[in-house]
Amino acid sequence: MAIPQEFISELRMRADIVDVVSSYVKLKRSGRSYLGLCPFHGEKTPSFTVSPDKGLFYCFGCHVGGDVIGFIKRAENLDYIEAVRLLAQRAGMTVPENTADNGMSRLRTRIYEANRAAARFYNKQLYTDEGREGLEYLRGRMLTDSTITHFGLGYAPKSRFALVNHLRSMGFTKAEIIQANLANETRNNNAIDRFTDRVMFPIIDLRGNVIAFGGRTMIKDFKPKYLNTSDTPVFTKGNNLFALNFAKNEAKGTLILVEGYMDVIALHQAGFRNAVAGLGTALTPEQANVIRHYCNEVILCYDSDNAGQMAVSRAIQILRPMGIGIRVIAVPNGKDPDEFIRSYGDQGPARFRMLIEKSGNDVDYRLRKLQSSYNTDITDQRVGYLSEAAKLIASLDSSIERDVYISKLAQEQGVMKEAIQEQVNRIVRKNSSSAAKREFRELKKQIIAENSAADRDKYISFGSAKAEELLIALLMNNVDIAMDVFRRVPPELFTSAFNRKVYEIIKSNAEQGYDFSLADISGSFTDEENSRIAHILFSHTRETYPQQAAEDYIRKMQENSERITRDQVASADDDELRRMMAQLKKKKT
Repeated sequence: MAIPQEFISELRMRADIVDVVSSYVKLKRSGRSYLGLCPFHGEKTPSFTVSPDKGLFYCFGCHVGGDVIGFIKRAENLDYIEAVRLLAQRAGMTVPENTADNGMSRLRTRIYEANRAAARFYNKQLYTDEGREGLEYLRGRMLTDSTITHFGLGYAPKSRFALVNHLRSMGFTKAEIIQANLANETRNNNAIDRFTDRVMFPIIDLRGNVIAFGGRTMIKDFKPKYLNTSDTPVFTKGNNLFALNFAKNEAKGTLILVEGYMDVIALHQAGFRNAVAGLGTALTPEQANVIRHYCNEVILCYDSDNAGQMAVSRAIQILRPMGIGIRVIAVPNGKDPDEFIRSYGDQGPARFRMLIEKSGNDVDYRLRKLQSSYNTDITDQRVGYLSEAAKLIASLDSSIERDVYISKLAQEQGVMKEAIQEQVNRIVRKNSSSAAKREFRELKKQIIAENSAADRDKYISFGSAKAEELLIALLMNNVDIAMDVFRRVPPELFTSAFNRKVYEIIKSNAEQGYDFSLADISGSFTDEENSRIAHILFSHTRETYPQQAAEDYIRKMQENSERITRDQVASADDDELRRMMAQLKKKKT
């Protein structure tokens, strides 16, 4: 059963979209709208727009948009009803009890509850006779009791049924326990504990929910050494970071990104409470977007082995395009942060702080790493290094930054600055030309993809579809003329199936006496469809004479001429596509 429309309308009025989005994105006023860096993809120039007048957000870079409910869905990885709940709680409203739950929402709630119960169970087991080995391991890593309590560390017993039996006694079903990935199902349809004889690390989200676990085996040479919760309805490994729930309040503009749970915990205990870690995977773009909410600089401190250095390179490739400052720490003697701090005893924290202070930025790191592959005493290899270094410098966006590194490289290698400058400029020009071609191909791909993803009709009449979009935007912005249009224009007049669906829903809402802003109808559409509606509303300005504009759009829809098939667009080369667009523009004029 759907949430009452009246409740959604009131929630929309109380949940100011600028206030809500400002909790996640730094916004700056631009005319009647607000601009910021998109939280859903990496960018340096703001293309993320929030319109308080329309109650919408839209990113002109990644084409994601919607209302305030849609924003919370994406930002918090929630389903529709959970997003409504979160906004309602923020606005001091209560979602009507008899309509608040659906199957998935209830399952997610039960998984949160099961995870919380499991975390308490594991923590209690740590202080039993069976859990003594796990407790001794943690104390052997120099963790204090207060640190163990702070992170909620625990122990999973050796029995394959210890947690399952405990949760079943609390009323959780076998299906719920398996869905939470706290247990696996055997061939005999029994549930057995996923984690056994392991020290347990609860993973907690930004709202304080236990969403997953990591477990380190107590058996020597047993594989895998670390076992993590698989993806569940409340947890996606590539979207979360360990200890961010603590670090976000201590970041002060900088986060330290390390590899493992113990590295994070050791750093927090040593006073570096802005440390976080991935969850058994290399840094993902989704994690980087989360990081960007809480800092403008990341200090990378990964292991010095090949896997660690590859992880550093990947993190740089993801973080730098987002405009996040990067520094890289090289821990001496191949140690990880935990080992390094412990090796110096009481002086460990001070020694680690010295590493931070001496750390260079990502460009310095990459140039050093590149140089280590060449013997620059040999002429050919020196030329090879300089050529690769020029490519790296050419990839930098800032001309000032390029000039600094060109000068530095010329001085270090005893080469004329002008020679390196010329090489770098040549690469920059080549890259710019290639980027322009890629941008045009991407535009062509988007034209095809948008029409195929959101509109399955074989034919798209560009002129008619544009008029349909304009009419939809006009109606949603001018309620006073809507009923007259609804009476005169049947849904069948729409050639685009997607536009027809939008029209039918806003028409139905109007006829039932409900509002039909995007916030009022978003529950009827997918995230992709809501983004497309937001694009329609953002792309079309308010008309001075809406009644006259409506007449023009309806007339164009009735003419319904000049069809171009998606197949024609897909098969056209760049020159043909330009000619098609020019012809349509000429006819329109």
